[in-house]
Amino acid sequence: MSANSLGRMVLDATERHSGAAIRFPRDGTWHEWSFAELGTAVRELARGLAALGLEPGDRVALLGETRPEWTLADAAVLAAGLVVVPVYHTNSPEECRYVVDHSGAKAIILENTAQLEKIEAVKGELPGLEHVVSMEPTGRTPTVADVRGRAGETPEAELQRRLDAGGPDDVATIVYTSGTTGPPKGCMLTHRNVLFTGEAYVQQIHLRPPATLFMFLPLAHALARVVQMVSLQVGCTLAFWSGDSRRLVEDVGAAKPTHFPSVPRVFEKIHARVLARGQEGSAVKQRLFAWAIATGRKARPAMRAGTASAALKAQYALADRLVLSKVRQLFGGRLELALTGAAPIPLEVLEFLDACGITVLEGYGMTETCAAATLNTPEDPRFGTVGRALPGTGVAIAEDGEILLSGPNVFKGYHRNEEATAEVFEDEAVRTGDLGELEDGFLRITGRKKDLIITSSGKNISPTNIENALRESRWISQAVVHGDNRSYLVALLTLDADEAAAFAAELGIDGDVSSLASHPRVQEALQKDVDTANARFARIEQVKKFTVLDTDLSQEAGELTPTMKVKRAVVEKRYADTFNGLYDG
Repeated sequence: MSANSLGRMVLDATERHSGAAIRFPRDGTWHEWSFAELGTAVRELARGLAALGLEPGDRVALLGETRPEWTLADAAVLAAGLVVVPVYHTNSPEECRYVVDHSGAKAIILENTAQLEKIEAVKGELPGLEHVVSMEPTGRTPTVADVRGRAGETPEAELQRRLDAGGPDDVATIVYTSGTTGPPKGCMLTHRNVLFTGEAYVQQIHLRPPATLFMFLPLAHALARVVQMVSLQVGCTLAFWSGDSRRLVEDVGAAKPTHFPSVPRVFEKIHARVLARGQEGSAVKQRLFAWAIATGRKARPAMRAGTASAALKAQYALADRLVLSKVRQLFGGRLELALTGAAPIPLEVLEFLDACGITVLEGYGMTETCAAATLNTPEDPRFGTVGRALPGTGVAIAEDGEILLSGPNVFKGYHRNEEATAEVFEDEAVRTGDLGELEDGFLRITGRKKDLIITSSGKNISPTNIENALRESRWISQAVVHGDNRSYLVALLTLDADEAAAFAAELGIDGDVSSLASHPRVQEALQKDVDTANARFARIEQVKKFTVLDTDLSQEAGELTPTMKVKRAVVEKRYADTFNGLYDG
């Protein structure tokens, strides 16, 4: 990507490519924006923002769900030489206030009345916020359409001047971490950071038109932003979801994407749904399903390695025709690759989906490295690892096991926080806080430094892998392992609400999640799953007792980040009495 800035890159792409840049469902039908239409809209909105008096380097916050207008606003803010400050749509009014105030945003473009009410609730504490613009009409703010209507007040030459003046090392966006510990920090990512990372992704996964990338991850998250920019640069189509989480799997099927970036929880739910279907029907159908999956598990790695026999290929072709192709239809039938990161994903889920012909590539990184810094490749995925370093970047392991990342994707520092910036850098590399090991260049995550459990006998235990193993159960949604300064480990489990009815039916009982949690048969069934997980670990690392919450962990309760990572400190504090109770007696 040779452009000097993201704004220039997007506008160049809209002139270079034809066809649909964006597709989205709304009001019961699919709509499209061509590259030409997107380019016109970006130019008009960028000139309209300049007409508001916003000068290059000023910060503009974006607050809303993942939708096409978010992408338009993102590109226009960048084209106008401004700095984008994304805000998670799930943030509370106080969390919104913190990000807007700390970043020094002069304007905010928000989605609708619901998001406007958050800003109105804290507007008195935001003296630097001069402009509030909405994507949808609210009756109380100018809209994006209104601002586009002011494009004529800014000459095209002024927009060109801003595009020419921007430099690759200028800050493009300040992305605030989701704050699993302490207040969020604003990561300053430059145009070069994002452009470099996007080019590395293209090399790793060989992205090219006419690919369709499914968009539902929060655009406030660095990975979704990079995916969005890569799609526009290469000339692919961004297919957006409907915004209804209950329809997510149906949205994917309707969009028929070729590439699907997601978080582990979505793949875990699809895995559970497929398993449920495989256990339905006659005994013959169940045996056929099990045979097809077993065949896929054996054939797919052999086919990648070029060692599959003619007989195995024939068996796989039959399994694919009878069973596996039907699984792929859940994704619309065109899926070439899926990408996952942000949190650990169970090995069983990766291997199961691969057997079905769905390659899910796990990557690893952090906001400070402009999202994924390592990524598996389609030709040689090593499940259980997060892949090798992106081309041109580096991964090293410090003496204490901490992962260090380096390269042109590494951020400029934390906004207004020199102390934290100094702490995170080790020479030119970034300290990740995660523990890992390298195997032939493949990075394996073994835990997180701050999450290490030190038992009363002095044994250091990383809870991540244990929790991952527990979540391979079809019935378990979340697992939090506890045992600091204790003689054994215990776990807090939650039930998957989507699977609760099937779980109850299998056990021959009635009830919803809250009543199932304490039912003796549920406890007995989950004990078997806990025993299965425990069998993988040394005795000191096994979960001796567990309890089941009557509700799942949630973002709304502040227990999960927007990418579904558990906020361990919050959960430990909130359920301290529950954990302590597992050690009584």
